Amino acid sequence: MMSYWVIFIGFMLISWVVQHTMQSRFAKYSKEFLPSGLTGKEVAEKMLHENGIYDVQVTCIPGKLTDHYNPTNKTLNLSKEVYNGSSVASAAVAAHECGHAVQHAEAYYWLNLRSTLVPVVNIGGTLSTWILLGGLILMGFAAVLGKYVAIAGICLYALTTLFAFITLPVEFNASNRALAWLENSNIAVGINHDHAKDALKWAARTYVVAAIASLATLLYYVSLVNRD
Repeated sequence: MMSYWVIFIGFMLISWVVQHTMQSRFAKYSKEFLPSGLTGKEVAEKMLHENGIYDVQVTCIPGKLTDHYNPTNKTLNLSKEVYNGSSVASAAVAAHECGHAVQHAEAYYWLNLRSTLVPVVNIGGTLSTWILLGGLILMGFAAVLGKYVAIAGICLYALTTLFAFITLPVEFNASNRALAWLENSNIAVGINHDHAKDALKWAARTYVVAAIASLATLLYYVSLVNRD
C-alpha cells in the first residue's frame, strides 16, 4: 500500500509540473504575435480549406484551453482566447485541432479506433472503480466470486488505460500535421515555428503522463486481486 501512495504522489507531482509548464508556455506564446495577424479562427478556416474540408464549422466556446474537435457534429471548437487571438499559441492550438479534423476526413485509423471506444470508456470509467471495490469487499466473504467481480472491474478500467494509450498517436499525429502546415503555409516560421512546436510538445506530454499513470493504477489494481 505504501508503494502505491509513493507512486500516486509521484505521478501527481509530475502531472502538476507538466500542466504548470504547459500553461506557462501557452501564456508566454500568447503574447507573441504572428506577422500575418491571422486569428485562431482564420488559421483554422485556412487550414481546413487548404485540406479540402468545407463541412467543418469553427465555433467559439467558453473556458481556457478547452479547444477540441468534435467528429460527431464536425465542429472545431476554439476557446475565446484562441478563436480571437493572433498569437503563436492561438495558431498552434487552432492548427492542432484542425489536425484532428484532417484525421477525421482521411479516416485516420487511430482516431476512428478512439472514437469507437468513447461510449464504452465513458461507461467503464464510471463503473470500474465501484465494481472493483465491490469485488474486493466480496472477496472477504466469497473469495472466488469476489475475485471474478474484481477482475470484471479491472477489465473495465483496462479499457480506460487502453483509451489513454490510443490517444497518444492521435495527439502526436495532429501536432505533426499542424506544425508541418504552419511552416509550409508561412504562418509560423523560424522562431515562431519553434515556439509553436514547444507549446504543442508540452501539451502532448500531459497525455503521456496520464497514460502512464493510468497503466500504473491498473497494475496496482491487478496486484490487489492477486495478493495472497
